[in-house]
Amino acid sequence: MNLTLLAALAASALGTSGAFDQQGRLWVAHTGDNGIVLQSSADEGRSWTPARQVLPKPETVEASGETRPKIAIGPQGQLYLSYTQALGKHHSGNIRFIRSLDGGQTFSAPYTVQRDRAPSGHRFDEIQVDPQGRIFLAWLDQRDKDAAQAAQRPYRGIAVYYAVSSDGGASFGDDAKLADHSCECCRIATALAPDGRVAAMWRHIFEPNIRDHAVAWLPANGLPAAPARATEDGWKIDACPHHGPSLAFDGKGQRHQAWFSAAGEEGGVFYSGNGQLMRLGGPQAEHAEVAAAGQRVAVAWKEFDGKATAIHTQVSPDGGANWSKHTVATTQGGSDHPHIMRRGAELWLLWRTADEGIVVRKLED
Repeated sequence: MNLTLLAALAASALGTSGAFDQQGRLWVAHTGDNGIVLQSSADEGRSWTPARQVLPKPETVEASGETRPKIAIGPQGQLYLSYTQALGKHHSGNIRFIRSLDGGQTFSAPYTVQRDRAPSGHRFDEIQVDPQGRIFLAWLDQRDKDAAQAAQRPYRGIAVYYAVSSDGGASFGDDAKLADHSCECCRIATALAPDGRVAAMWRHIFEPNIRDHAVAWLPANGLPAAPARATEDGWKIDACPHHGPSLAFDGKGQRHQAWFSAAGEEGGVFYSGNGQLMRLGGPQAEHAEVAAAGQRVAVAWKEFDGKATAIHTQVSPDGGANWSKHTVATTQGGSDHPHIMRRGAELWLLWRTADEGIVVRKLED
């Protein structure tokens, strides 16, 4: 792919991720002419450092729909970036990683994480750092589907793999298969439980072709337990909805999740947690995200009313027992999906739009 086309794709992509570091500085990563752009704000998004390219050579970085560069903060303020490098073959890619050990001043050379180097689908990366500083990288992987097709065996969807770094991102261990038969183009969600364990949730293809969701723990030793079913919508569709779930754990270890389903006549965006199931918004609601800080839980989603797109939230101060609803931002142009970030006991919305740029809002009860 030539650099002119690379620049055009980067200009149209709004996919952005963000995280607060231990000093309260907000870091965001998105795409630019050279692959990945990094910016930071010391005043909660009111002003930003100049956009800075962090890849030494141009790469085609996926950053639209359900994928974008990911950023995570290490226990000593390390900056970890993962991304999907698009390859020439359709739906093919590599899971790539870079890090900064000096507060974003310099970055290591990028390298490919997955051990399988076939020019196949390794995409939709998701990153999580546990309390011990270990880095968990999960992704969707096509290698088992390719092998099944070569042997003329049936195979539903693709698979979920992950790898763990125990040395601060200097290297990653072997690829570990979390599950066969995931949906092909729906993002993976990961979350950290209060006991330090990392969990993943994804859109699974249950037999014969029911695209609900599954959840599983990601042990650092690469020996995951069998996934458990996380939603029971019974949505039968022979296609990928491009609409993955979101996952969080509150301070008591209660699981909270948000997802999209178009099963039956009750399709839309849903939340479950604390023993309750809620539909979020109306028929145009999409791409919900849930996050928790202690017992504060927030859900955000975008919704188009025919004229503008709004970000609506529901916030609970007590683990999901009671909720307040807010509309926190609107735009009339294109926009990314909403993202919720944690800063101590606070929850913050991150939303990038074509007209307003990077929008940051504190989510109040």
